[in-house]
Parts: sequence; C-alpha cells; structure tokens
Amino acid sequence: MSQADVSKMKPPLVPLATLIGRELRNEKVEKPFVKFGQAALAKKGEDYFLVKPDCQRVPGNPATSFSVFAIFDGHNGETSGTTVTFVVIDGWTITVASVGDSRCILDTQGGVVSLLTVDHRLEENEEERERVTASGGEVGRLNVFGGNEVGPLRCWPGGLCLSRSIGDTDVGEFIVPIPHVKQVKLSNAGGRLIIASDGIWDALSSDMAAQSCRGLPADLAAKLVVKEALRSRGLKDDTTCLVVDIIPSDQPVLPPIPRKKPNVLSSFLFGKRSQTSTNKTTNKLSAVGVVEELFEEGSAMLAERLGKDFPMNADSGIFKCAVCQVDQPPAEGLTVNSGPFFSPASKPWEGPFLCSNCRKKKDAMEGKRASRPTVIA
Repeated sequence: MSQADVSKMKPPLVPLATLIGRELRNEKVEKPFVKFGQAALAKKGEDYFLVKPDCQRVPGNPATSFSVFAIFDGHNGETSGTTVTFVVIDGWTITVASVGDSRCILDTQGGVVSLLTVDHRLEENEEERERVTASGGEVGRLNVFGGNEVGPLRCWPGGLCLSRSIGDTDVGEFIVPIPHVKQVKLSNAGGRLIIASDGIWDALSSDMAAQSCRGLPADLAAKLVVKEALRSRGLKDDTTCLVVDIIPSDQPVLPPIPRKKPNVLSSFLFGKRSQTSTNKTTNKLSAVGVVEELFEEGSAMLAERLGKDFPMNADSGIFKCAVCQVDQPPAEGLTVNSGPFFSPASKPWEGPFLCSNCRKKKDAMEGKRASRPTVIA
C-alpha cells in the first residue's frame, strides 16, 4: 500500500473551533424538555402560582433559555405577606429559593424523594426558634383569657407562625425575608419536581405526594396530587400544586420510576420506622450520579452567607461593598465592624465591608432596628 493510499485512509484533521462548535450544538440537543401541569382549589383565595417556561437571558437567543415556576401562599388577608417557593430550571440545574412553609420536592429515577426546601414554621424548626429568641423576639402559643395555650407556636409581636416570609410589614422585625437556597444538578435521566402550598403538605408527606402520581404526565399528576390531598384531609386551606417534569430530549415522557417491593420480614421484625428516621431519609439526595448537590445556604445572617474574609481593595483607599459591589471611599460608608447605632440585641457586624444603604437593608432583613435616641427632658 502506497503512502498516498495510507493518507487517504486517515480521517481529515478538524479545526479546534469546529470541534467546539460541535460540542456546543450537542449540548443544545441534549438540553432537557420541561413539561408542567398545575391544579388548584381555593378556600381563602390566598394562593398564587407563577409559570414562565420560556424565559431568555438574551432576548431572541434560545440558547439562553431557562424556566421559572413559583408558588405564593398569602396569610392574614390579601394586604399581608406571603410565603414563596421560587424555582429556576436551567438545563439540568435546579435552583430553589424559599421562605415559609410551601415546599418543593424532587423525585428522581433512583426512586428517592429529596426535599429541596426548608420549613420555616416555628412549630417545626428549632433553629429558627433559637434565632428569633436570640434576636429579642418571643415565641409562644395563643393564650385565651388566661387559660391554656392553644394553636401552633407563633412569633411575637405579630403572632405569625412562620419565621420567614416577604411583605409582612405589620408583624415583628424578627420575621425575615432571607430565603433558604438550594441548587442541585440532575443526571441526564431527568426527574420530577412537585411544588405546592401547605394545603398539600398538611395532608400528604413528600413520599405520599410523589408516589401518588408516578407514571402519569405532569398535567394529570398535578390534579391527582390535589385530589389525594382532598381525599385525605378535605378542603381546609387553599390547595395549589405544580408538577414539573425535566425530561431527556430523546424521550417523549418521563419514564416510570420502579416501585420497590416492601420487605415483609423486615416490617414484621422492626415495625414502622419513626417519623424522624423517615424525615432523615427523605432529606437525603439521591444516589451519586443521579443528583449532584451544588450549593445550599439557609442562614438568615448575612455574615454567615458572605463569610468574614471578603477581599477589600484597601491599598487604593477604596472599599467595595460586598452586596451592591459599588466602590466607595471609606469615609462615605461604614467601616468594617462598625455598628453603634443598633440595639443591644444586635451583635456588631463582623463581616465584609458594606455601604451605608446595604448595611441598613441587611439589618432590616435580619430583624434589627436602629435604637431610638434618648430624649432628655
């Protein structure tokens, strides 16, 4: 065989730019489909949902597309605040930000149901109770005419049974709008999100909701979850559910998740698992390779979110605000660790440099108010 014949058999060299282009095109092809369904029944008319499956970071560029889904559950009238569970789906990456007691769960092909939100009910969240009391608030139940305490734990002043919400200007400063944020990445097997208000979760556990609608398309699944909640508890609250399927591009629907057969001998010997054990199992993410946890931050304190070792451009005499990223001479803002204008319950700020505007917003979000000046008669 001649050298010329050998050369003809070799595949032609492909420029690097062409290879990169092919990879990008493949990424676009492999981007999952997002299909959704919703169902709702109103009791008080305080639930609201948002569906935006066709958002674009760059208008007119489908490569920058992402989807947004959200559930809002107002309380104490239409003029008061609301809970929020806000979900952004970008390809295989899911980001969930939440305040309150609406919930988002993830049901994957591994058959494990993962909780992507944290419940901010004072009755169930010890960490939030400690935050409120450490900040100077009170946590207790209603006391009717000096009798026995009734109802769920509430934050006083205000009497709200949630520790986080948005828009509650008529309650104590200890109700904060800082969300719990969790971000995960699915494998290309896809998964299902169930986003719902507490009208669902007061009646169904995460596992019950996921199992009740497996194998059904999203629109029917949402209706069935609402129907199951009503069958279990009746219509005692607004009941709203969004079901979102993240489906591989080469499959028309999400494949059914195999159901595990119960171990009769194990159930007989050990009985039912405790609720604590079940919750721990539910909170765990699915097996490695199915779901990858990218980020989680739940603290209501900005210092814990940003850390204390934030870079400052001190050599040039200019400080950059860690929140708004605006450069300022130190004389025009607050220096690090300053904060004599706040109540004794407010600890000195130990985090990175914040400008005066962001410092005020930070303290307002964390439930800290400026102390009133002393008036001498």
